[in-house]
Amino acid sequence: MKRLNPYLRFNGTCRQAMEFYKSCLGGNLNLMTVGDSPMGAQSPPAEKNKVMHSALEADGMVIMASDMMGAEKPVTGNLITLCINGNDKQAIEGYFAKLSAGGQVTAPLKEEFFGSYGELVDKFGVLWMFQIDKAS
Repeated sequence: MKRLNPYLRFNGTCRQAMEFYKSCLGGNLNLMTVGDSPMGAQSPPAEKNKVMHSALEADGMVIMASDMMGAEKPVTGNLITLCINGNDKQAIEGYFAKLSAGGQVTAPLKEEFFGSYGELVDKFGVLWMFQIDKAS
């Protein structure tokens, strides 16, 4: 089985973001810091607490993330959006409420012709879309 997983990159806030997502979505979070990796001994002290790789697995969703930016500077923007959709209205409304804490709701979760839909930017600058499928 193949699946495509979103991979987010942060610049020092990966642990906080992934712990926040775990508190909102539940599931299991695995984190490996640079210091805990095989390359930890060769890394500068300032890099050791950065997250080399993390994965949150919750209810069939997987979000991966890292603090490893290389020479690039992080740019918060609209190039990636995480979308949660399904038919469990209560669960999706709960995710929307939790992920909006400290962020900005850009489209309130409301009924549309195709079901319910809403958008927000979380407190880490990540864009989220939510869709509750219309009951057949």
